[in-house]
Amino acid sequence: MQDLPDDDSWIPARRRAIGETVRAERRRQGLTQDQVWMAARISRWTYQRIESGEETQLSTLLRIAWVLDVSLADLVG
Repeated sequence: MQDLPDDDSWIPARRRAIGETVRAERRRQGLTQDQVWMAARISRWTYQRIESGEETQLSTLLRIAWVLDVSLADLVG
């Protein structure tokens, strides 16, 4: 187990990495953003925020993982 850093400065970089992973997987599958957000039943705005590394809910990431047929661990790992 590792100690948590004294501040949260590492979180934005981690969120960006998750967004990049989501984008890369979507592109690997040849899907558009529209296809993914509609299949996941989330708003376009929410999906775009995820790919750009903004804050999101766990349930939203689970929906995207389901649509992309990947594990949540693959998206956030």
